Amino acid sequence: MHNRFLPLLTMLMFFMSSGFAFSATAEKTKNDRVVKDGMMVSLDYTLKSPDGKTLETSNGREPLRYIHGKKMMIPGLEKELTGMKVGGEKHVTVKPEDGYGKVNPNAIQEFPKEKVPPDALKVGAVLAARSPEGMVVPMTVREIKEKTVVMDLNHPMAGKTLVFDVKVVDIQPAPPLPAQAATPAAPAKSVAPSAKPTEPAKPAEPAKK
Repeated sequence: MHNRFLPLLTMLMFFMSSGFAFSATAEKTKNDRVVKDGMMVSLDYTLKSPDGKTLETSNGREPLRYIHGKKMMIPGLEKELTGMKVGGEKHVTVKPEDGYGKVNPNAIQEFPKEKVPPDALKVGAVLAARSPEGMVVPMTVREIKEKTVVMDLNHPMAGKTLVFDVKVVDIQPAPPLPAQAATPAAPAKSVAPSAKPTEPAKPAEPAKK
């Protein structure tokens, strides 16, 4: 009777060892993944100014997720993230030209005062407008005159050197994109710095310090 249990024990040991092997292989595959085009990357980060002041951080929040290679990340940081693995950490300094660009004086424009929401009539208020191409453009109130309001269409981080401390917490294949329509729309055009957006929309919430 003892011999009857030997095949059973052998099969049990086989499945146990196989399960361990499969688990180890899956873990190894995950650890071998690197940040590259087409991967969904989860990132913990802290953004600081060159003098060490914290501007943004993911601490206490969900990691930042983006698809690498889809221009969802500023070029200077995306370049430095390429090739990193899960658990990797890096200190990255991004110059303005590799971040949100340099400040363009042509992006400072005036709007009739009556077109601006009353609660946004204060220097430093940030509003969101939509360009003719459908892109959302941040607008910062720089000056309030008698009949007009001076708006800065440059990105709030334009012209600034950005200092990042980043940690890659997960890398997964990006989910498939939604099915395209039979006739694709024309590609979106970038907004020229001097392009005039539509009327300002409601003000955005002030950035956290």
